[in-house]
Amino acid sequence: MEYILAPSILAADFTKLGEEIKGTEEQGAKFLHFDVMDGMFVPSISFGIPVLQSIRPATQQVLDAHLMIEEPIRYVEEFAKAGADYITVHLEACSDVKATLQKIRDLHVKVGISIKPNTPVSALEAYLPMVDMVLIMSVEPGFGGQKFMESSLGKIRELRNIISEHQYKIDIQVDGGIKVDNVEKVLDAGANIIVAGSAVFNEDVAGSTKKFMEIIGRYE
Repeated sequence: MEYILAPSILAADFTKLGEEIKGTEEQGAKFLHFDVMDGMFVPSISFGIPVLQSIRPATQQVLDAHLMIEEPIRYVEEFAKAGADYITVHLEACSDVKATLQKIRDLHVKVGISIKPNTPVSALEAYLPMVDMVLIMSVEPGFGGQKFMESSLGKIRELRNIISEHQYKIDIQVDGGIKVDNVEKVLDAGANIIVAGSAVFNEDVAGSTKKFMEIIGRYE
């Protein structure tokens, strides 16, 4: 199992976005996380396809699109064309979850599914054979800078046990309130892809990325 840091550009300074992305890539962050919000599924509006499309030629990192939007099946083809390597949709946002996941698969993009803090892991079980990654939200989606919810640790352990029991090849990604002082708890619970926003994109992007990578590297 590979352990990966996925910095979330939601917290980046967009006046120097290219420079900050380069800082994360040079320190070993293999993914770049895009929190796409529509103002409907979540209260906030963030950014969309043009931002991802403009970044694609500027980095070798895996572009990880987290679609916090209603009926994401409407947009997955455009995100794939823009250069997304992973597309993650919310179980709660899809009227036909299987059709949405299958459409992503048909586009030859890695398939992710996410659940909000109040959605049980059991709601995912029917869809696990169709996905490459599960994203456990450890805050309520929609805003950056929130405090990590300790209750998510039990969900990560439960999901890791199910994956191990069925021998699925599925990554567990966790997003929300993760910092250098709590990331080990998340990794110990069974996650292997860590999303961090404000804890990476601060005054010292490269230095913060390096600190995360030093911790994550111990799990390889």
